[in-house]
Amino acid sequence: MLKFVTQTEKTAKSVNEAVEAALAELGLNEDEVDIEVVDEGTKGFLGIGSKDAKVIATVKDVISYKAKIFLAQVFEGMRLDVTISTKLDGDNLLVDLSGENMGIIIGKRGDTLDSLQYLTSLVVNHDSDEYYKVTIDTENYREKRLGALCALAKRLADKVTKTGKKYTLEPMNPYERRIIHSNLQENEEVTTYSVGEDPYRKVVIAPKNAPARNTYNNNRTSYSGYSGAKRSYNIPHAHNPNKHASFESYAKSFEEDNASETTEE
Repeated sequence: MLKFVTQTEKTAKSVNEAVEAALAELGLNEDEVDIEVVDEGTKGFLGIGSKDAKVIATVKDVISYKAKIFLAQVFEGMRLDVTISTKLDGDNLLVDLSGENMGIIIGKRGDTLDSLQYLTSLVVNHDSDEYYKVTIDTENYREKRLGALCALAKRLADKVTKTGKKYTLEPMNPYERRIIHSNLQENEEVTTYSVGEDPYRKVVIAPKNAPARNTYNNNRTSYSGYSGAKRSYNIPHAHNPNKHASFESYAKSFEEDNASETTEE
């Protein structure tokens, strides 16, 4: 597990120089650390009897700091220039990523983004007395994906109603399966249930009067923060070919992908 330096002690000819050295080591701005001046130092007389200044810099927001350091190392390995912004709201850590070619960060259907989110959650919660839910987003992908899934659920429910045949969707993580289930739970014409094992578990949309296996239960433990999924995590190198260079191209082909991978029975 990675080790994080959250406090550092620096000496220099002046307090300002010592502070700058501490900030450089931590990779943070002055407003992100607490500075304790241990010794202001003395200039002495003609350089004789001079004494260096000493400061101790301590990271204020350790959770955000861990996430930034970890992700920065990942993106450096991927040879990507990504700006990382964090916001800690209670026990929720929101991380927003920005830069060029964010399609690489998103991955096919958000797989890479989900993997980064899961790994970051492991890092920030390691040796922590409290549990922090981590959400990583870029280019407002999460909201767009939610909208796309809701539209897909409605479209396929209409098809099931018209044809009387059930549809099996592509494999989805528990969070996205729950979106489909939740959007159709009040539908009087169709029912939903899941089949298979993670990470290949799928949602089935079927006519209400059709026999259902393993029907979805609203009392099941919800999938929060992607931290509990049994999945394979494959973070591609920046130079690997990627199907979508941006969310726009991903969104354009979203329904086409689902239509081609959705089976009708």
